[in-house]
Amino acid sequence: MAGDSAESAQTRRYTQNLSRRFQIYRSTSTDPYLNLSIEHHLLQRSHPDSTILFLYTNRPSVVIGRNQNPWLEVNLHALRRGLPQSLSSGREKDSDHGAAGLASSFPVPISLVRRRSGGGTVFHDTGNTNYSVICPPAAFDRDKHAEMVARALLERCGVRGTVRVNERHDIVIDVENEDSDDKVVSAKKVGSSTFKVSGSAYKLTRTRSLHHGTCLLQSENLARVSPLLRSPAEGFIKARGVESVRSPIRNVGVGEEEFVEAVMAEFRKMYGDGAGKSVVVGEDEALANDEVIKGLRELTSPDWIFGQTPQFTFSTHPTEDDPRERPELKQTLPRGFQTHLTIRHGEIQSANVAGLEYPNFIDENSQDAILSKALTHQRLHHIVDWRRTLEDASQIPVEVDQVGKFLNHMFGIQTLTSKGGETVAQTIEKTISDTAVGVFLKRNAINS
Repeated sequence: MAGDSAESAQTRRYTQNLSRRFQIYRSTSTDPYLNLSIEHHLLQRSHPDSTILFLYTNRPSVVIGRNQNPWLEVNLHALRRGLPQSLSSGREKDSDHGAAGLASSFPVPISLVRRRSGGGTVFHDTGNTNYSVICPPAAFDRDKHAEMVARALLERCGVRGTVRVNERHDIVIDVENEDSDDKVVSAKKVGSSTFKVSGSAYKLTRTRSLHHGTCLLQSENLARVSPLLRSPAEGFIKARGVESVRSPIRNVGVGEEEFVEAVMAEFRKMYGDGAGKSVVVGEDEALANDEVIKGLRELTSPDWIFGQTPQFTFSTHPTEDDPRERPELKQTLPRGFQTHLTIRHGEIQSANVAGLEYPNFIDENSQDAILSKALTHQRLHHIVDWRRTLEDASQIPVEVDQVGKFLNHMFGIQTLTSKGGETVAQTIEKTISDTAVGVFLKRNAINS
């Protein structure tokens, strides 16, 4: 990173425009935690009467809403496996992940991010560009800036189809279906299909309003999004937080630079040339700002990513509060096995595990009760292996292999091997520590 004097100059350049009425910023970083921290700094420190456009692109990431549940919204096993390397993966081949990014035999890591705004879960990669508009509350409208982006796509980028903002404030595209044996010569229209190309989320404060959204441009990973956002525990969890609404998605087929230029042009058309040229925010410049670093530390903390999860229940069988039919359990589980867990902020508040098998012990019910009580206050994202956790909770020998494997699968825990296990918190910490921003945070912690 740059020296102290250079960093001070960069920080002044980054913040000197915050009092202007209209501002445009672009980030050169693809780090999702850093970009959201820059955005949060702009939200907190810009003049209350100003309107800001901020544009950025992230490396592969799953971004959940402020009040969402990662165990419900994300397949943590698929996230751990990462994405296959691609020769045309663009900016994700930069230095974010060091030497691993240069070797095609290594998967591309996927970050898990909890943003500060509400809304549903989205997937980001370098084929997806994000826009953010910060404005006074009196000027806030959920559709206004989504329509700005829709106009940029339709009128400036020439996207085919009908681009519009729907009743959920998403940008969608209506595309005519074509059915033809000869795809070159003739085509028969057989109706149209609607695809989501951009979703939005919001954060409203007393003095400022934030609307940010995605736009699928040329992502190579569309087919991988649905499996990545389908948790194996979905049929067993009842959550109090916001659940995502799934929609068919597609790319608009526009390059990043063309899209960014089009959106900036529409922003200037709305607010006048006073918006001026865009201010480019580099990684070094952003990391010279103490408030940005503070935001980074919060967003990268497992206690934020997992510990902010609203209360939810996990139950293998219908209950009075959640009478849904459950997915069929595997035959390898004990015949009478049932479990009901209440979890708040990642911590088990209550547990009822029944039907475990205790060799050479008759009163299994009493032992189930003792084991269940011992599970309370366990942090779900810090469990290394449910088999070990169940064994430790029991005062006598208990058969836990199949039940432990089942719970590991449900909660995204890597099964223990001879080399040891890995909690979901450790998985996410690893994807962060290998990046340039992760290295900076570790070095900054040592020097502070």
